[in-house]
Amino acid sequence: MTAKQIEIIKQPRLKVLEILNDFMIEQLNVIPAGYNNNLIWNLGHMVATDQAICYKRAGQDTWVNETFFEAYKPGSKPEKFVTTEELDEIKSLFVSSLEQLKKDYDAHLFSNYPAWTTRYGVEITSIENAIAFLPFHEGLHIGYIMAMRKLV
Repeated sequence: MTAKQIEIIKQPRLKVLEILNDFMIEQLNVIPAGYNNNLIWNLGHMVATDQAICYKRAGQDTWVNETFFEAYKPGSKPEKFVTTEELDEIKSLFVSSLEQLKKDYDAHLFSNYPAWTTRYGVEITSIENAIAFLPFHEGLHIGYIMAMRKLV
């Protein structure tokens, strides 16, 4: 079942990349009035959050480098103009991080996953619960992306 859950996360991510493909780098960096982040940050944040929820919570190192994680982790905000090269890295991680999650899940990397409760009141007691929670979080940020794209 987890392979299907990861695929359910992957397909909307691919669609978001397709939608944003025609935007110029300047547009992707704009923070619209009333928002505290931008389109690029939301992409990076989705990657960093799956790293935080699945890897860090399980006591594992993130698959992304620490600089990337710090820039996009929960509670962060855009601090600088993101270049085209950095955007290419985010786009690559947007898909490859899910492929790595599947490999690491299959390798039982998360066997000692601790229980915790999200800020939304969802009790997570296993890596399977964590992966099942990710589409909710992703949906929030895809909603922000869909609204922001009309404002930039």
